[in-house]
Amino acid sequence: MTATPELGTPRTASPELLRSAFRRHAAGVAVITARGASGPVGFTATSLASVSAEPPLVSFGIGTGASSWPAIAETDHVGVHILGEHQSDLAATFARSGADRFGEATAWREGPQGVPVLDDVLVWLVCRIVGRVPAGDHRIVLAEVVLGDPTGDGRPLLYHQGRFNGLRD
Repeated sequence: MTATPELGTPRTASPELLRSAFRRHAAGVAVITARGASGPVGFTATSLASVSAEPPLVSFGIGTGASSWPAIAETDHVGVHILGEHQSDLAATFARSGADRFGEATAWREGPQGVPVLDDVLVWLVCRIVGRVPAGDHRIVLAEVVLGDPTGDGRPLLYHQGRFNGLRD
């Protein structure tokens, strides 16, 4: 039998413990977009997950204090964009509070259902929202994929230790 290594000093559950833990978890980077009452909205998400293949469902989390939440709370459709490693600036723009997310530096077009579709991404999907589940100070949004294009070129952008990174071989 081998000895169990020392576990270290555990910390009591807190928002900072959760943030510290998930800084060590590498996650893919997505941008979620929607048509809001006064124009397009969007935010960077690292919580995107595949939920079901039949029907095709995805989920993502959004804080109820986020500037994009009012539009996401009211809309029927969202755009889901999986970013490539060449898009760290775009990810940072959509993550920054107060940024002009759909300004000149962002290449996009109006897509199906009026959803803003970003250019040059690895994947874009248009999804119909089927649920918004309360989860603390966030909502978990469930959305059914309606259509999309998974043929973008490149490798995925990752978020780890507070920075956007590419994959290493």
